[in-house]
Amino acid sequence: MKQRTRKTQNDTQITETLLTKSPAEAAGFIKRGEVAAFPTETVYGLGADLFNAAAIEKIFAAKGRPQDNPLIAHISSNEEIWRVAREVPPTASRLIEVFFPGPLTLVLPKDADVPPIATAGLDTIGVRRPRHPLAQELLRACRTPLVAPSANLSGRPSPTTWQAVQSDLGGRIACILQGEPTEIGLESTVVDCTGEQPLVLRAGAVTLEQLQAVIPETRLAGHDPAAAPKSPGLKHRHYAPQARIRLIDRAAPGVNTNNSGYIGLNQPEGSYKLVRVCGDTAEYARELFEFFRECDRAGVAEIHCQRVGEEGLGLALMDRLRRASQAGER
Repeated sequence: MKQRTRKTQNDTQITETLLTKSPAEAAGFIKRGEVAAFPTETVYGLGADLFNAAAIEKIFAAKGRPQDNPLIAHISSNEEIWRVAREVPPTASRLIEVFFPGPLTLVLPKDADVPPIATAGLDTIGVRRPRHPLAQELLRACRTPLVAPSANLSGRPSPTTWQAVQSDLGGRIACILQGEPTEIGLESTVVDCTGEQPLVLRAGAVTLEQLQAVIPETRLAGHDPAAAPKSPGLKHRHYAPQARIRLIDRAAPGVNTNNSGYIGLNQPEGSYKLVRVCGDTAEYARELFEFFRECDRAGVAEIHCQRVGEEGLGLALMDRLRRASQAGER
């Protein structure tokens, strides 16, 4: 698909987004100061050159993202971390050795060259090295770290397919690098390594138990509503479909399900408009956001989501479900 643009008095506005399977072609847009969506093992990200503040502004504009919500830097190699961070504490070094590349973001003191718009004015930045082959090829072709939040309109379910990116951001961004549906389906684990002990700010596929096996002192962070968030996904409306989210232990008989959806591990009772029964927690996590979008396309008014145990990946899944259900209260 060719990219079409139209000129305005002040700038060039995109009216049609290029779809490509070429990391080199997507990198070309980023090198020219545009933004491009790309797949990772977690969700699709929306990338811009970390050191180009004007390009980063385009991320916030395309997503409708509040500028007090910090971004995560994506690097192509462990050595490239020194272009982003001024210090890598010993705890971070140990986690990098075990979990990079992968679905783990580490919050570190930022390098002076990182523009404030990337960090919401904080002196720290989240850093991740994705393991997805297309993401790795793109980062190498760009020859610069990329900031990349999820490639969706702010507050919407994170995109796990390129089609979901196109639905939200088509005509708002320069390019989408097409890949397969994402492997994990939930955003990366975020760990703050700037204090005395590592603190998990956002749960993800690298579980608390796995982190504690490497550094036993790792703990879940408490929530301070007055503090500036060091990680995305902590403050603003996130992960929510248009439908209302209702968390349930099991679907009880007698509940009106004519215009409802259900997703969970067990077959529900009653007749739902849309049903997704998952074989395990990993499949539940992988399917969750796309099921939310499917329900929106079908005009479903309420989605019943079965609770899971909060061990392993279940901690991250329940975090997303709770945030989506709270966002849907209106």
